[in-house]
Amino acid sequence: MVTTLFRPFERFNFSDKVCFLSGSEATRQLQVFPEWMVDQFHLADKPLKMLDEHILTYPDIKVPVSESAFIALENLETEVRTAFNQGYLAVSALDDLRLFQWIAKQVYGMIHHEVRAGIRLQRASGEALNFSQGLTQKFGNLHLMLQSLLQPMEFEGILPWKILVFPVNNPPAAFIYRDEINTLVFSLTMADFGIIACLQDNGESADYHQSALSKVAGKLLEPVQFEELCARFFYSAYIFNRLPEYSVLSAGGVHYIDGMPLRISSKPVFDAWQVKTYAQVLEAFWRPWGILLFEILKDPEHPMSFLFDEAGDFIDNPQPPLSSQHPA
Repeated sequence: MVTTLFRPFERFNFSDKVCFLSGSEATRQLQVFPEWMVDQFHLADKPLKMLDEHILTYPDIKVPVSESAFIALENLETEVRTAFNQGYLAVSALDDLRLFQWIAKQVYGMIHHEVRAGIRLQRASGEALNFSQGLTQKFGNLHLMLQSLLQPMEFEGILPWKILVFPVNNPPAAFIYRDEINTLVFSLTMADFGIIACLQDNGESADYHQSALSKVAGKLLEPVQFEELCARFFYSAYIFNRLPEYSVLSAGGVHYIDGMPLRISSKPVFDAWQVKTYAQVLEAFWRPWGILLFEILKDPEHPMSFLFDEAGDFIDNPQPPLSSQHPA
């Protein structure tokens, strides 16, 4: 017998009494940012600015869960925590689906919290709920795939996501978490590694950046280089112009997820790369080094790079300004 998948966006079922993952009765609240991470990186009092401009802290972000969801998420957390604390080699060896589930839990947990806040705000103002159809589809698909934690699920053809793990020469206390919920792109810096994940582009961003990825393969990146790579992926997610669709077939106790083709249109999958806009993104990622936009764009056709030299070759041991102040 196939268990029905929970689809909270069909009726915007985001009650505190409903498990965010399964739709069954919630029995407790679970921190989206796990306690081990909050404690290890001293995040308890660090501010997080939400979409409604409220300032919260990392432990404030919670989701309602059932007992079965709590157990599944705790098992996942134990597995991921062990790998993360062992470092790059262990993270690289993690099962791709398990790593996706952990990242999707983080990103969707933030989405769930933001949607609930939006619902409360609109109810208080007496306005009707107004939510983008495109975002509803993307968020619903992400939630659908996250249910692979609880239900047998197989992904046919090209995976909806792409997760890249890089060795990075981080300072010991490094921790940088980023997600962009509109484009479903994620990055994490800690220990001796960095992760970039595109959660719903069917691997197109990795293909788009294949030339750069081939040049950094097997290289130990400096923090300023990893941040540059993050900027490239976050910007390309912004110019990705498809809304992926997935078919769901449930049979024999398994849900089969299959991505629909993205290239049925003659229009390129990505809009034109705008150097100035990319440079603005890069400036934000390089803020710890104090590198300003006008420095990045001294040559408007070739923005500053610590990854590749003028010949396009990888730069070993780059020397950014304020290098002693890279993020910790």
